[in-house]
Amino acid sequence: MSQCKIGTAPVSWGIWFTKDDKQMSWKRCLDEMAIAGYTGMELGPWGFMPNKVQKLKNELDKRNIQLISTTLMDDLTCPDNTNNMIAQLDEMASLQTQFEEAKYVVLIDACYTDLFTGEQIRKKELNKEEKDIFYQNIEKINNHAKNKYDLEVVFHPHSQTHIETEEQIEEFLKRTTINLCFDTGHHAYMDGDVIEFMKKHYKRISYIHLKNCDSSVLEAVRQNDWSLAKAVQEGVMVEPDKGIVDMSKFVQLLKKTNFDGWIIVEQDMYPTPFEKPLPIAKRTRNYLREIGMG
Repeated sequence: MSQCKIGTAPVSWGIWFTKDDKQMSWKRCLDEMAIAGYTGMELGPWGFMPNKVQKLKNELDKRNIQLISTTLMDDLTCPDNTNNMIAQLDEMASLQTQFEEAKYVVLIDACYTDLFTGEQIRKKELNKEEKDIFYQNIEKINNHAKNKYDLEVVFHPHSQTHIETEEQIEEFLKRTTINLCFDTGHHAYMDGDVIEFMKKHYKRISYIHLKNCDSSVLEAVRQNDWSLAKAVQEGVMVEPDKGIVDMSKFVQLLKKTNFDGWIIVEQDMYPTPFEKPLPIAKRTRNYLREIGMG
């Protein structure tokens, strides 16, 4: 745990898309990450931050921030689309491999529901043949990232995707050797037990997304069948000290298991007033220091 490193991601500043009028500029986002005290970051949606090597290096260096990872999220059920994802990985890797600490690709399946309406747009349950294809696609991406670029794919279980419940994550762990990007907020959102899961599977967790989930808002999500975006707008993801997950217990578990990877602090907010994220980021960073997390 002494080697634990704390970073953040553009999503904590309301960044969900490459371009969107509801989002602040990348410069303001980077400035506020630095002001809040973070020294590492995920790149966020491809194309939001500068994607030319020297430009990005200059911007990060003057703020003392390291690039940690990129994110690859799309439909993993289709072989043709997997080829498209690999092409995007190639494009991102041309940038990523120029940054010493940026060793991770966070891989996420596309949602089977429309983000904003909640309408089902893909099959929720995959049959055996579809699952086999799904896992073949994941392995293909993993092998490409590892063999061509020496990058580590970490798989992110995510609500409204084909790997979202504890049962599905257990199956993923049995069928692959790929480690997890364990998202404490999404795990709680899907009624998983964050502490017990971490105890059981810490050896397969090499990267963490740290966020918390509000129980009262989550109850409203269930009662009203809100979409994921609606749930976020209603404040389902909250500061680490305010939600379902006991962060003090979590940090003790990290110490006990000698976790030494990156912990990326996230608080999903979209859309959000531009003045809202920075005070939250400051409070969060201070709170994590207080409980001994980096």
